[in-house]
Amino acid sequence: MVDGSTGRGPGFRATMKDVAALARVSLKTVSRVINDEPTVNPELADRVRRAASQLHYQPNFGASALRRRDGRSSTIAVLLEDLSNPFSATIYRAVEEMAIARGVSVLGGSFDEDPQREHEITASMSRHRVDGVIIAPASRDHQYLRQEQMAGVPFVFVDRPPHLLDADTVLSDSRAGAARAVAHLISLGHRRIAFLGDLDTIYTAQERFQGYRDAHVAAGVPVRESDVARNLRTIDAAYVVVGRLLDAPVPPTAIFAGQNLSTIGAVRAIRERGLQRRVALVGFDDFLLADLLEPGVTVVAQNPVAMGREAAALLFARIDGDDSPSKKKIVETTFITRGSGEIPVDDRDNRL
Repeated sequence: MVDGSTGRGPGFRATMKDVAALARVSLKTVSRVINDEPTVNPELADRVRRAASQLHYQPNFGASALRRRDGRSSTIAVLLEDLSNPFSATIYRAVEEMAIARGVSVLGGSFDEDPQREHEITASMSRHRVDGVIIAPASRDHQYLRQEQMAGVPFVFVDRPPHLLDADTVLSDSRAGAARAVAHLISLGHRRIAFLGDLDTIYTAQERFQGYRDAHVAAGVPVRESDVARNLRTIDAAYVVVGRLLDAPVPPTAIFAGQNLSTIGAVRAIRERGLQRRVALVGFDDFLLADLLEPGVTVVAQNPVAMGREAAALLFARIDGDDSPSKKKIVETTFITRGSGEIPVDDRDNRL
């Protein structure tokens, strides 16, 4: 079927030349209108816009970036662990809102803790000529980004710091937040506190485990290695591990979960055994409906909105020409008490 208004069939993608021909103006005039240059005659500009609308014309910003004097594409990349995870999604949205206010588009990607995938996606973004990158890396060596950085592409690391690369960083105070949570449980009499951790290779997982240990050392309470479970990636994995811990002859009286998926798995295992009023639980990272459970889940809440905004502010400052030394921003966590973390130790369970 042919569109009578344009004389073109399905799949036709209008170009600037098509717009210029329909508007009866030069290609240069179309370019000036599309780039919002103020010197175009209003009547000509109106003709161009009407022609573009009639042809459903969409500018090719990738190609136009090659023609701009500054070489910018008005596009940035936000590359995180998993954009489907609420924490990553919130960071992405915070960056996107600041980008939209500047007329900048955002390309997103997920690494799924795969260093090879990280290399592939960052290479793809380079081919798209993005103006800058916000990244929560999966790899442990970021020297491969140095060439792009030297070519003028700024990188801001969020949630995890760079390794072997000098770049701006935005982090949560994971270690301090974890130590505060575990100290809270110890203050309620708990001496057997299980730890549920993410992959050992993840910076934040390492920091939260150190915070767990810090609180024990400060209180003079030994860590029972049998209560430490790491490299848990899913709700089901945490559910199975917590079930095994709770069914042990001498189970933990409290649990500190170092990631939101592990917290959900712990909740399921605890409730399945009817122990939600007897086993204390604190999770790192808030999650949807945590406050509606009975009891509500006490959490160390990060502020992904603030992290996203800080990262975006640093990136746009670099894009605008800031060449000062790299910066490190720490975003504080918030300890939210809802009930699950305020269950005191039962004297019947307080045996070592």
